[in-house]
Amino acid sequence: MLALSVNVGIARPLAAKSGQSGIDKRPLHTPVAVREPRAGGSGLAGDTICDTANHGSWDQAVYAYAREDLDQWEPELGALRCGAFGENLTTSGVDVTGALIGERWRIGRDVVLQVTVPRIPCRTFAVWLNRSGWVKTFVQRAVPGAYLSVVAPGSISTGDAIDVEHRPDHDVTIGTVFRALTTQPELLPRLVDVPELPEDVRSRAAARSPYVLD
Repeated sequence: MLALSVNVGIARPLAAKSGQSGIDKRPLHTPVAVREPRAGGSGLAGDTICDTANHGSWDQAVYAYAREDLDQWEPELGALRCGAFGENLTTSGVDVTGALIGERWRIGRDVVLQVTVPRIPCRTFAVWLNRSGWVKTFVQRAVPGAYLSVVAPGSISTGDAIDVEHRPDHDVTIGTVFRALTTQPELLPRLVDVPELPEDVRSRAAARSPYVLD
């Protein structure tokens, strides 16, 4: 398992709510510093988040998406470079959808990240890909990628090994949480007692309140 690509983005014009976005992540071929982000920010040095009300902060410090999952989208979307889904970390050999909430990944020598929540798609994502109905399509496919928090800072580089250092004693995965919050609200009770989930997600689960997406 490895970090096939490490990607960051700067603010660029996009016909989104704020008029610009950092979703256009591009691969870097030099080491990238990883640290716990400031409020609303990214965990990768040089990476920009424009919509800080909805993205970034400690539980969304790094976004990972599997190269294998990007490949599955290509018949529908055409060629997808690493970073095309706005991911900071394009993985190879990692079952990102099957990652347990609270699972810890060591990347390279120093960096340790913890799996927190799945990506919930937004209109900016649809605008970036220029796909009508994209939010619905992405939800139905249920391959959302994973956000991670920073447990131990350091630097990461393309080609670094990814080792799973810890798996918690439950069976709630990124895929489970995504389906619970979108298409299968009957799964929400399973999220309430998962201590590694952010408090806002556990509260939403306790209130039986899935996302309403359009």
